Amino acid sequence: MDSSAKIFSGTASRYLAEKITQQYGGIPSRITIQRFSDGEIQPVFNESIRGDMVFLVQSTFAPADNLFELLLMIDAARRASAYKVVAVMPYYGYARQDRKDKPRVAIGSKLVANMIVAAGADRVITMDLHAPQIQGYFDIPMDHLDSSAIFVPYIEQLRLENLTFAAPDVGSANRIREIASYFNAEMVICDKHRKRANEIASMVVIGDVEGKDVILIDDICDTGGTLAKAAKLIREKGATSVRALCTHPVLSGNAYANIENSVLEELVVCDTIPLRQSSTKIKVLSVAELFAVAIRNAYENKSITSLFIHSQLRNK
Repeated sequence: MDSSAKIFSGTASRYLAEKITQQYGGIPSRITIQRFSDGEIQPVFNESIRGDMVFLVQSTFAPADNLFELLLMIDAARRASAYKVVAVMPYYGYARQDRKDKPRVAIGSKLVANMIVAAGADRVITMDLHAPQIQGYFDIPMDHLDSSAIFVPYIEQLRLENLTFAAPDVGSANRIREIASYFNAEMVICDKHRKRANEIASMVVIGDVEGKDVILIDDICDTGGTLAKAAKLIREKGATSVRALCTHPVLSGNAYANIENSVLEELVVCDTIPLRQSSTKIKVLSVAELFAVAIRNAYENKSITSLFIHSQLRNK
């Protein structure tokens, strides 16, 4: 590993940081995250980072300690005279709170962006934000990676004959359209209406899925309720098979049971968040190589355009 590019890990993403640095060529730099008896956190860099470009790997899934730990790491790196501080957030927590969808609510993703910038980050590297416009919440450079670079090769090796892509909700349509175009495949949309958060009141499938091998694609799998309901409806409409690809396995509440009891052939996720338990239906693909390339290109001031599916579409 280059002596002036150092990769450190927070507590929540140590498993992933080790894989990223292995792909980059080295081992994670040394940091201690001290936790006091009252619950306070204090990160301590165990080596000099003066004049170095520092990459801090930490997904900010619940609890909020993971986010605050990242903020403290950024502050510590800045006070230790790092040349540049890059927050590497494979999963960006609070991304679903991206707008005021009802009166008198917070815009959590904007608040998180403000805190990261205020702490002293010079750049952010993340993946599959729930809403791409969150990039505009930052006044510092942001590299927004796309899981299509991981999912497309996996889909190709499945060699499905009658491939059709499905968006689990209207908001995912643009994400699905690009992948469907890459495979020259059809796409359908599952239009859902929520009674309240994490609870679906109704859902309809828009499009023809009869005799098709359908792949649902989404950025987050939380309770698994949307995917399970969408898969059931699609099979009832005559689909031959249904599987789902989701970037971030939040998998809260009864998610594991919902997935196990669903008609899904499999749920393929990335390792941006560690699984809490194993499942016969859940397969994990690693983002380590993708982030290692992004980190190297950021350090060497190179473009990351080649990491996106739209670049591959132009060259196809």
